[in-house]
Amino acid sequence: MDRTFDQQTFRRAMGAFATGITIMTTPDDDTSGTGIHGMTANSFTSVSLDPPLVLVSVDKRTRMHGLVDKQKVFGVTVLDASQEGVSRHFAGQPNDEVAKGLRYEWVDGIPVLADGLTTVACKLWAQYDGGDHTLYIGEVVQMTQQEGAPLLYVRGQYKQVGN
Repeated sequence: MDRTFDQQTFRRAMGAFATGITIMTTPDDDTSGTGIHGMTANSFTSVSLDPPLVLVSVDKRTRMHGLVDKQKVFGVTVLDASQEGVSRHFAGQPNDEVAKGLRYEWVDGIPVLADGLTTVACKLWAQYDGGDHTLYIGEVVQMTQQEGAPLLYVRGQYKQVGN
């Protein structure tokens, strides 16, 4: 085993694990009139069935990090295979056409994207230090789901199931 590696080598190695793509959202009074801040997140997983808990890992340098600490709520929308543009938009590649098509719903003061495979509205349950990230555990207070194929990300590329 190689015990000497840098951050890029580690990132490349972890990129071999295919992940789904989500958009994490939280209230934000400073965001261009929508009252919502969002970011693409692929480090998302379920944690517990009873109570229903999910985990999202957020870089401490992001705006989202400070907002979740302040708001104590967040939403997560699992994207479907047709939503690569939405993922890119929230990952720092803004697109006016994508932005115009975004629709949000509010659930108990928690914003989620209206279109996606699954949405979960969460109240902050716990948070843990994870090096340069914080691991946010959210208690799911409401969710929606629909059929479809997920948008995946592996080895630095977007993929769909079957290709």
